[in-house]
Amino acid sequence: MLYYLLYEKLFPYVSPFRVFRFVTFRAAFASLTALFLCIALGPWLINRLREFQIGQQIREEGPKSHQKKAGTPTMGGVLIVISIIVPTLLWADLRYVYVWVALFGLVSFAAIGFIDDRAKVLRKRNLGLTSGQKFRLQLWVALIITAVLVVLSRYDNYSTSMNVPFFKTFQPDLLIHSLMHSSYTYPFAFLFFFLFVVFVVVGASNAVNLTDGLDGLAIGLMVIASAALTVLAYMGGHREFAQYLQLARNPRTAELTIFCGSMVGSSLGFLWYNAHPADIFMGDVGSLSLGGAMGVVAILIKQEVLLLFIGGVFVLELLSVVLQVGSFKLRGKRIFKMAPIHHHFEALGWTESKIIVRFWIAGLVLALLALSTLKLR
Repeated sequence: MLYYLLYEKLFPYVSPFRVFRFVTFRAAFASLTALFLCIALGPWLINRLREFQIGQQIREEGPKSHQKKAGTPTMGGVLIVISIIVPTLLWADLRYVYVWVALFGLVSFAAIGFIDDRAKVLRKRNLGLTSGQKFRLQLWVALIITAVLVVLSRYDNYSTSMNVPFFKTFQPDLLIHSLMHSSYTYPFAFLFFFLFVVFVVVGASNAVNLTDGLDGLAIGLMVIASAALTVLAYMGGHREFAQYLQLARNPRTAELTIFCGSMVGSSLGFLWYNAHPADIFMGDVGSLSLGGAMGVVAILIKQEVLLLFIGGVFVLELLSVVLQVGSFKLRGKRIFKMAPIHHHFEALGWTESKIIVRFWIAGLVLALLALSTLKLR
């Protein structure tokens, strides 16, 4: 909205407003807007949550040191989501459908998390939606996103080919367009692409959700991941950078830089209150939405493989749960003392602050590694 007002309408009369044409300038302003909005609304939301007694329920089988956190206001993800949506609507060029796809992913997964958190609050237990109910809702969101991407691939020059690090020419077509021309093979091509979207988007959403177990851990890692995605979104939409780095260029995705910048600012603002010891928890409404948005952006800018590095710690947390559950069901033995893996290190005697900072360092190293691969092709 501000982009349309300040650049489209006022620039002919006020020449300095030319700066609002540049994505980098608007992304910086979006990030700052999200940061200050989150910090400004934080105390009000915390007080309101306390008034309505919307506090975190701690599972009994978890670390005993976490029992003292019971009652800490939760569902703070509402603050995160608002602080992403508002700056995006203000600073992005809303004529580009990719911005709306990203916002849809954010809001849809936030809605699933809100339903889950609300059930936990009403039951006064750390039990909301069942894993099956949550997964089915996530599948519906992934199905809608898949359908939109298929339409964009036909009518808006969206590429379904995937960039693969270290390889210049190897860019597999995820939608398998050769199969799309036949009514017999079309469903198979669509199903394959749908499963891929589920793997990336739903996987990222649940990975962030599982990581959200220590004060500031998940949101600190989201600051790093969002910053890396901001860089990738900008480069993928920039003609010279995309050509130089041999990326799948789509100038329409450049506006996602504003969305990613809003995620950076919102995550930083929420970290202000979520840092150890936390004044508020994001809940599923925050973790599911951030993870889902991260996965959607990765698919839109064609950096699905790099997402494995950018969100490397999230992937490790998810894998630790999968391995723990699989090992216990198959062998009757556990691999880790407790899963997700951050609880394993707690059981080994690491302090919460040490785990958080070391995981942040690991996340930063992996994000830098991901960015370094852009030229190693």
